[in-house]
Amino acid sequence: MNHAANSNGLAGLKYTPNFLRKLEDIFAESDYVLRYEKGNFKSGYCILNDQKVVIVNKFYPLEGKINCLIAIIREINMDMNNFSEKNKVLYFEISQTQLKL
Repeated sequence: MNHAANSNGLAGLKYTPNFLRKLEDIFAESDYVLRYEKGNFKSGYCILNDQKVVIVNKFYPLEGKINCLIAIIREINMDMNNFSEKNKVLYFEISQTQLKL
């Protein structure tokens, strides 16, 4: 997973621990639980929709975790009612931007 920093279409995306925390913050305000565990997930993550649990491979490097969280945010429908304004903006930006690999 070695993509250029803007290859997923998000302007100004930086693969930093701070950006990872911003993505994790979206999950914290959603009705989904985000967990990092070891696993043999083909895509690097697993979504248990019935239980609203998202599991990401804990051994992924920072860039891999960020790419997984972006892909998950685009795949699931989250209720934005409990989101802070900054998370609404970020969520909207992520969900409306095309993935360019």
